[in-house]
Amino acid sequence: MKLIKLALVASGVMFTLTGCINTELNASASNSTAPTTTNDPASIISELSAQQQLDVLVAQYYDESLTFSPISATYNGRSEFNDKFTAEISQHNRDKKAAFYKKYQQRLAYIDQAQLSGQALLSYEILNRDLALKLEGMQFPDYLLPINQMSGAHNTYAGFGSGQSAQPFKTPDDYLHFLTRSDGFIKWLASVEKSMAQGIELGVVLPKPLAQKLAPQFKAHVVTKAEDSLFWGPIKNLPESFSAQQKEDITAQYRELIMQRLVPAYNSMSQFLVEQYIPNSRETVGYSDLPNGKAWYEHKIKKNTTLSLSADEIHEIGLSEVSRILSEMKKVKETVGFKDDLAAFFIHLRDSDEFYFDTADELVAAYENVKKKIDARVPLLFDVAPKAPYVVKPVEAYRAQSAAGASYSSPAPDGSRPGIFYINTFNLKAQPKFLLETLSIHEAAPGHHFQIALQQEIEGLPNFRKFGGYTVFAEGWALYAESLGKELGLFTDPYMWYGRLSDEQLRAMRLVLDTGFHAKGWTRQQGIDYMLANSSMAKSDVVAEVERYIAWPGQALSYKLGQFKIQDLREYCKKELGDQFDIKAFHTQILIDGALPMPILEEKIKRWVKFQR
Repeated sequence: MKLIKLALVASGVMFTLTGCINTELNASASNSTAPTTTNDPASIISELSAQQQLDVLVAQYYDESLTFSPISATYNGRSEFNDKFTAEISQHNRDKKAAFYKKYQQRLAYIDQAQLSGQALLSYEILNRDLALKLEGMQFPDYLLPINQMSGAHNTYAGFGSGQSAQPFKTPDDYLHFLTRSDGFIKWLASVEKSMAQGIELGVVLPKPLAQKLAPQFKAHVVTKAEDSLFWGPIKNLPESFSAQQKEDITAQYRELIMQRLVPAYNSMSQFLVEQYIPNSRETVGYSDLPNGKAWYEHKIKKNTTLSLSADEIHEIGLSEVSRILSEMKKVKETVGFKDDLAAFFIHLRDSDEFYFDTADELVAAYENVKKKIDARVPLLFDVAPKAPYVVKPVEAYRAQSAAGASYSSPAPDGSRPGIFYINTFNLKAQPKFLLETLSIHEAAPGHHFQIALQQEIEGLPNFRKFGGYTVFAEGWALYAESLGKELGLFTDPYMWYGRLSDEQLRAMRLVLDTGFHAKGWTRQQGIDYMLANSSMAKSDVVAEVERYIAWPGQALSYKLGQFKIQDLREYCKKELGDQFDIKAFHTQILIDGALPMPILEEKIKRWVKFQR
């Protein structure tokens, strides 16, 4: 397997857009040789070529964007942001962000797009689209719903503070940086409470089941002893290289942080949720029930899918797919000799102990074994692979109850941390054995790990693309990767094939439920009943999924719609190239330029096909 070397692909290709690097400048802010310039567009135009102008602009855009997202900066290896936290929620800070987007939109307009090609043209198209979409989205009051049971900077902060995430705790300065970052977190949390209180006044609040799941996440950090706190983890693991005085001072500072500042902050938020927010949360669940909710949801669809599809169109696609996959499931039922109907087969799969592990350790070990099996077969369909390895780990206990069944965390850009395939061991009945192969493909190789780790390793890719992404591309790719299982020699066991169908059915049901909740007035219970009737998923898992779609409108649409687009592009290439079609080359083309909005990916692939003929 080889690394992506974009310069090799680019040789002699003027307009194929595959792997062309910008040789004039290195866009990386940490190793930039870009000519010094001012922010004056006229000055840039007079001094630099269009490609140089763009290289300077995207490097500056990325660096300035990190001031709005220091958490992302830490994940991306930019240590100078390790003492900073997300800015407080305020009109002033929203205005600053809008001005930032408009400034770069104006600067981008000065660059002559007609003079760009290769990666430069892709970067122009992506940034131009993204800036317009970000500004469009600022008309909607997302700030009134800053956290939910699934996500929020409060969970990221807890992960950092545990010492088990991207926040480093190797030097005395590292420990001091987290103390300073904690000051920012406490201010941010106070602004969250204030913003959510404003949401009560304006009728923009979370549905009650979501608010109820959110409250325990804060109560868990209200401890009576510092040693019982999640944030005591770094103190338990103080490096031996620290002097006795350093250990004593840091320990005292962390004890004060936890008991005098964090516990009161978490307790205040917990009381606010229980006493004020939950009683005023809403009984309805869809965005269509919020002020201007229809337009808000349409924006969520556009943002998450990058496609021009209506809620009604997506709903019908979902219904059709659910029906098709049910027919395939019936074939599996017949293959394994189950005599009763499909509903009874679902109950059999949910309730029979043979399909589940007895312990969390057995579950994690099984995924580690499947990892070895899949990794050995990936070269059958790919001639690129990331340098970064990945490991299998259980989801941390503090977030397991509300976390997804599985997830992926990208490796550190400098190689200091591998990619992580998280498997949730909280409820073993939500982790059937027949999901082993398909879930591993999706989250790890050749799914998320391949796509995300490769993106970080592409030479010459501007940082805003190296560390950016699109849900429809990432999740569409991972679901498409699942469809490669038989070509990789997997899914030979009928139950493992059922696992693949089960995962695909989950994504098809998401099209129905997401649009059902947010555009068609479905209730939470209606969604639960629909999933139970059309799958063998455990009820606890169904409830978590339903509440996820309610919390993240539009996100769940990305999987199936992204898979459809990639599959359509594969069929297009096969039809146009005939005997020249090479599946490894096609996969390289999908992955070689990082995540792209689907319309831009489609145009890129069509140009590649034209060049091949």
